[in-house]
Amino acid sequence: MADEEQSAGLESPLIPVQPQQHAIQSTRGQFTKGELFGELKKQLLLAGPLVSSNFLLFGMQVISVMYVGHLGELSLAGASMATSFASVTGLSLIIGMGSALDTFCGQSYGAKQYHMLGIHLQRAMLVLLLACIPIATIWFNAGYILQSLGQDPEIAAAAGNYARFLIPCIFAYAVQQCHSRFLQTQSNVVPMIVSTGTATLAHLLVCWLLVYKTSLGYRGAAVAISISYWINALFLVVYIRVSPSCKHTWTGFSKEAFHGIPNFIKLSIPSAIMISLEIWSFELMVLLSGFLPNPQLETSVLSISLNTCSMIYMIPLAFAAAASTRVSNQLGAGQPRLARLAVGVALCIVVTEGIMAAAILILGRKVWGYCYSSEKEVINYVGQMLILVAVSHFFDGLQSVLSGIIRGSGQQKIGAYVNLGAYYLMGIPTAILLAFVFHIGGKGLWMGIIVALFVQALSLAIIILFTDWEKEVKKASDRVYNTPTASDA
Repeated sequence: MADEEQSAGLESPLIPVQPQQHAIQSTRGQFTKGELFGELKKQLLLAGPLVSSNFLLFGMQVISVMYVGHLGELSLAGASMATSFASVTGLSLIIGMGSALDTFCGQSYGAKQYHMLGIHLQRAMLVLLLACIPIATIWFNAGYILQSLGQDPEIAAAAGNYARFLIPCIFAYAVQQCHSRFLQTQSNVVPMIVSTGTATLAHLLVCWLLVYKTSLGYRGAAVAISISYWINALFLVVYIRVSPSCKHTWTGFSKEAFHGIPNFIKLSIPSAIMISLEIWSFELMVLLSGFLPNPQLETSVLSISLNTCSMIYMIPLAFAAAASTRVSNQLGAGQPRLARLAVGVALCIVVTEGIMAAAILILGRKVWGYCYSSEKEVINYVGQMLILVAVSHFFDGLQSVLSGIIRGSGQQKIGAYVNLGAYYLMGIPTAILLAFVFHIGGKGLWMGIIVALFVQALSLAIIILFTDWEKEVKKASDRVYNTPTASDA
């Protein structure tokens, strides 16, 4: 599909199109069957490869934990704590900042300003790689930070060692995120499957060798992650620079990348806050579970629930990326009516997926616990929690797609406010109240997450329902054509 769209749009010479040349289409009128099925096909063809790519990336972390888990409890605890610390202090920020490209690249592609995609990519890499420097400093001192926060000194020291060996992966992750979103906004996602598939297969072997056949031990898993992330990133770097499908969107390095950085930062910081606030709240639930009666059981079950939730979240995450791409492309093309169609189709897809996934979780709740433990108490508790996980997944998928639509339309700032209110004014206080005041335990913590997800989804839905899509087209036009360039300086 990506090649067909590109060949259709790139046969003629790339003459810059001025904003006034885009006739903004009316948002009124019924959608035809052809339009509905056409949009459905485009989103499914875009989301399908992204689901595979997401699962492969998620698989790298699972593989690492599996290998380290056979070295002993201290190694597993240290690696798990370091991975969680890295997610909170670095990876979530890079994902958020990189998601600003959903807006910039997606709308530029829709406006047929193909050369701007390469400039946005360079600008994003410059900002994200600079942001990696303070993150690397934090990771280098992770052991001291964790110990000062009251963590067990032995586990904190192990986590600190692991985090130091993870430092190279943050720079690779920044490069990979920028290039993935550059391709995603062009609906050119097949290379992402090839790159993540190659990196994951390499990770299986490299991780085994470094963990079991060298003196690195559990730290070898961190080195393996860094190597695998760099394989993934470098594959995409080479592909974009040599592939004919990117010859119009990547035209080489340009000084224009140094201009318009403040505009990128203005959008990337709310994007980072929007995503980080959500990720941090889930990690906070695991920390809070350690203060409950029988903390070992509560923490174990909540960790299993969070792992399960994260794994199946890879599916709606792909639908969110597809929705973001389609909405941003249509806004850039001056098509508010078709942007609204993309919103409706994306919501129908994720509601269907959410119902199906929730049904599978509920039906399999009594056996899923055996994948993680052989203790009856843990298995029964996991079975009870999966009912809540099923409910949370439905709302999580809904808010994910709604967040993708927000990113596609460039409304990240209001999205950050919504997430702050949903998680930290509603969700976490409710979780603490249910878990510690009403003594519902870990299930109370997860109910707090459900409340946060419901409030988030409802708030974003209201914002999107009242969005003036013609106004968003005008904003997209301003964003595409009024970006400062070298000639403006």
